[in-house]
Amino acid sequence: MIRSELVQLLARDNPDLSPKEVEKIVTKFFEAITERLASGGRVELRGFGAFSTRARDARLGRNPRTGDAVDVSAKRVPYFKPGKEMRVRLNV
Repeated sequence: MIRSELVQLLARDNPDLSPKEVEKIVTKFFEAITERLASGGRVELRGFGAFSTRARDARLGRNPRTGDAVDVSAKRVPYFKPGKEMRVRLNV
């Protein structure tokens, strides 16, 4: 499912809201998650899962086209851990 499909689904299920209002809600929701992760926090949605970040150390990588060594800097990457309810529903 892509973002526009999510907006359409929510707009259909909530006829009292206009599609533009639903788009604003979805945008704010994703912005809130992104801001929290950017500040080093964690976002937990009960029954769905938890978003957090993990640190990756600097390393020496390879350019796949040329094979040359490339320095890859340290960074934080997003991580998602599914909740118990989601794991149960996926493995019925």
